[in-house]
Amino acid sequence: MGGRAVVWTRTAGAGPQRVLPDGCTDVIWSDAGSDVGAAGALFVAGPDTRAHLAQGPPGTRWIGLRFAPGTGPAVLGVPAYELRDQRVPLAALWPGPEVRRLAERLAEEAARSADPGQGAVPGRGGGPGEGAVPGRGGGGRSGDPGRALEAVALERLRRAEPPDPAVGAVLAGLSRGRSVAEVAAAVGLGQRQLHRRSLAAFGYGPKTLARVLRLNRALDAARAGTAFAEVAALAGYADQAHLAREVKALTGVPLGRLLA
Repeated sequence: MGGRAVVWTRTAGAGPQRVLPDGCTDVIWSDAGSDVGAAGALFVAGPDTRAHLAQGPPGTRWIGLRFAPGTGPAVLGVPAYELRDQRVPLAALWPGPEVRRLAERLAEEAARSADPGQGAVPGRGGGPGEGAVPGRGGGGRSGDPGRALEAVALERLRRAEPPDPAVGAVLAGLSRGRSVAEVAAAVGLGQRQLHRRSLAAFGYGPKTLARVLRLNRALDAARAGTAFAEVAALAGYADQAHLAREVKALTGVPLGRLLA
């Protein structure tokens, strides 16, 4: 989907899995259900301000479509702030019959992917799986539930209103570590206007978005083996102690534990 979304799958192990804030919104399908819905139900995970612990019985399969920051509202039809830190049934946002048809289609594709020689099996779910797989556009090749999910989202994007031209510039500026004041000036908005438009597009104001993006820059550097003091400097923290406080505040655990 042109870099705007990524298909991913994951299989649950023992214990909860820590999902870190990244400014993204996901549409997720789970074969074992969740606290949001029964097995085979689709739900939406909104942009998080803190880490979320995803739980499911060992072996639970998840399939998701993760929308880049600022992309989700056009597909889902609601401003991002309505989904902040929320897990809601997709049927609360899209027409129920459309969601049921999509869930049945995903179940059939998942059944084929589990057993390529098997025909369609109606009404079986599946949902978060193992590692991120870049989105590939197009639709619903047999045995590929991720493509089926992506195809529906792409069609909704085609029918959506044109994106706010400021959104991409705001995301790019904050991703590079520019201050909120600098970004507001660059896109020609007052800081209050920027805050309102950021809430609608990203789910939170530009200061929170900047914190989340900085966290992810820091984690990328730390995972590459960069020393923590250098990570702090590269990502834009005042010092290593500032890095440590922010990581603990946003993820709930120390940086060293995240990397273990």
